[in-house]
Amino acid sequence: MASYVLLEQARHVEALVLDVDGILSDGFVTLTNSGDEIKSFDIRDGLGMKLVQQAGVKVIIITGRKSNIVEQRMSALGVDLVFQGREDKGVALKEACAQFNLKPEDCLYMGDDWPDLSAFAIAGMKVTVPNGHVEVRRRADLVTQAMGGRGAVREICDMILMSKGVYTQLLEKYASAPQ
Repeated sequence: MASYVLLEQARHVEALVLDVDGILSDGFVTLTNSGDEIKSFDIRDGLGMKLVQQAGVKVIIITGRKSNIVEQRMSALGVDLVFQGREDKGVALKEACAQFNLKPEDCLYMGDDWPDLSAFAIAGMKVTVPNGHVEVRRRADLVTQAMGGRGAVREICDMILMSKGVYTQLLEKYASAPQ
């Protein structure tokens, strides 16, 4: 469970900004003999992203690679904004903030490697995964228990929902007996 300080920090988050490889996926790029790319996404992360959107938090994707798989998955989830092929993630974060009239300090940025550090430098809250690069872990406010592609995003979504006081209310929609 996150500390009081982290929960208070998360309470002010207006946008959840995510890298893909190593955060929403396990970071492995699998290619078939025909050259097709395969990525796996944890279904729990997807539900978490939808739940934070219900709580009024924007979900933004910033990834250095370009992939039809990412476009399809994020479209299916109704993600608010997807930036692919972006080398400078700090610049992309500023552009995303401008589109939604947010400040970078209103954002929780989740990344795992050096290309994420420019976004870390300006985001209000910085999160990584246990197998994130040591320099990213050193700069993070929080390192998740779960690995990237294995529920790490859901862990952060739940923390945001708890910090905003809506976790139990959203859970009850799923836990209550049908009428």
